[in-house]
Amino acid sequence: MNKFFTCLLLVGVLLGSVPLVATENNALRPVQQTLCLIKPEAVAANRIGPIIACIEANRLRVVAMKMTKLTTDQAALFYAAQKVTPFYKSLVGYMSSGPIVAMVLEGEDSIETYRKLMGPTDPAQAPRGTLRREFGTNVEMNAVHGSESVENAKKEIAFFFTDAQIYSRLHFTHWSGGIFLDSARR
Repeated sequence: MNKFFTCLLLVGVLLGSVPLVATENNALRPVQQTLCLIKPEAVAANRIGPIIACIEANRLRVVAMKMTKLTTDQAALFYAAQKVTPFYKSLVGYMSSGPIVAMVLEGEDSIETYRKLMGPTDPAQAPRGTLRREFGTNVEMNAVHGSESVENAKKEIAFFFTDAQIYSRLHFTHWSGGIFLDSARR
């Protein structure tokens, strides 16, 4: 890493704009946030708990969460990028058909980690152990949604949450014997 980038990273860390997490070998890596939606069929089938358990088992932290029901207009706005696809109307109808759970996940490489955990769009093509294979029904009712990029994650998170509703839990998150332990290093 060159000195200029190291300096910029250090300034960002000191100002609090670039959170870091310690990896297994004590290297510090930038932390990302990503959006997770548990879709209507998974909510209706009481799969919220098992899905969250899988997420947390993969070293991702839930830093914001709420259950909500999208209106047709809200679903259309959220999935506006899909408007040109043949499944857009069906997707909007499905995503506004019942309650969903929206979450912000945080962790090292959270976007890539969560996308691997979700698996491919089609549950039948997803590997065993992925959320879509274990909890999805078909290509549309595939249990979960996740952000595709850092830019996309920022937009999607802002659609559901304000900054004041997101509680980063990188440091001092576990109370033990009168002191807080850093859960990122446990």
